[in-house]
Amino acid sequence: MNNPAAVYIQVAPADITFICKIMEGYEHLGVVTTLDRSKGLLAIRATPDTRQEVLSIVTNLPVPYLLVDGAE
Repeated sequence: MNNPAAVYIQVAPADITFICKIMEGYEHLGVVTTLDRSKGLLAIRATPDTRQEVLSIVTNLPVPYLLVDGAE
């Protein structure tokens, strides 16, 4: 299923759980799905209304990350 509002990021595999916990703390903004655990590739499934807030959270993460174009 393609979600044009999703935010795709790549983090160190050791940081995946941290990202999941951060997003869980922001209830109803986005749901994290691991696309490739070994590469640290994640999709944060957002809605058009919450995408900008998710991007704001991601850009202020205290861990290194890379924004990735639609990975599906």
